[in-house]
Amino acid sequence: MTSKKVVELFYDVVSPYSWLGFEVMCRYRHVWNIELKLRPAFLGGIMQGSGNKPPGVVPNKFMYMTNDLRRLAGYFNVPLETPADPFEAMFKKGSLSAMRFVTAVQEREKGGDKQVEQVSRELWRRIWSEDKDITEPASLSEAAMKAGLSDSEIKEALALYNSEEIKDKLKSSTKEALDYGAFGFPMIVCHVNGKPEMFFGSDRFELMAHCIGEKWLGPQPHSAVKL
Repeated sequence: MTSKKVVELFYDVVSPYSWLGFEVMCRYRHVWNIELKLRPAFLGGIMQGSGNKPPGVVPNKFMYMTNDLRRLAGYFNVPLETPADPFEAMFKKGSLSAMRFVTAVQEREKGGDKQVEQVSRELWRRIWSEDKDITEPASLSEAAMKAGLSDSEIKEALALYNSEEIKDKLKSSTKEALDYGAFGFPMIVCHVNGKPEMFFGSDRFELMAHCIGEKWLGPQPHSAVKL
């Protein structure tokens, strides 16, 4: 078997499209011959650094996005539902604290990224399925508890997530995404023959599979394999 291709997934839990891309890549990490690297970053920094505007601030795009996410939730089998006040959730509250917390979990986790994966998923579930807060320490603790972290692990992450070390690490990850050419999330970077290939959004998987020499089996590959 040829060596695994490194695939980096840059994401922020405030982004519903990132949740779709995240779940697909987590499903494919043991189907394709890849080494998936989860790269939590800050979408607000991406938008500012690239000069982009989020779709939520453009009325027609926002109307389209609401319908689009409803359709995509069923297609990708992700329990995604728009919050009652998406503008408040995405822009007034934002995700800086949440992404620092995810970064802190990643910093202290050794031997894999299972905790990062589970905590990220639970934060997405809070904001994009249960319409709950992701900014307060109690909210972060609840998400981490549901993700399976112990009380001591949660305390360690909470003690770490506002440190300069974690702030700098999140800034660095965000800058790396910008250096690759990011203008939004999710952003997937496939390293092919020493060259990074960047894919934006949750609708480029078939093309990405072609570029890395793999086969796209749909959003639920394990179901496709059984058929």
